Amino acid sequence: MWAQLITTRLKPGSEDGLAKLIEQLRAIEQPDSGLVRSTAMRDQNDPSRLFMLVVFASEEQARARENDPRRLEGLQAARATMAEIFDGPPDFVDLMIVDELTP
Repeated sequence: MWAQLITTRLKPGSEDGLAKLIEQLRAIEQPDSGLVRSTAMRDQNDPSRLFMLVVFASEEQARARENDPRRLEGLQAARATMAEIFDGPPDFVDLMIVDELTP
C-alpha cells in the first residue's frame, strides 16, 4: 500500500468551506480508483492546521487517479474551493506503508 499525507492551513472562518470541499471530493471519487481510505483531521490544539491522509492500494493507482478524466471537471471545482479556504498551498508527503494494524 501507499499513502499521501497532505498538510495545510485553513483561513479563519472557513469551516463551511471545508465541509463543501469534503463533499466535492467525495462526489468525484470513482469506485475503481485504488483509494483504500481517506481521512481528514484538524489539529485539536490549532484548528487552522488540516491534515488529510489518503491511502491507496498502490502508488501506480494513485498516480493514475490524478489524471483520471472522470474526475477532472469536479476536481477543478474542488481546487477552486481549496484556493478559497487554504492559507497557502498544501504540502504533500509520499509514504510507503510498512505496517498497519486494524484491530
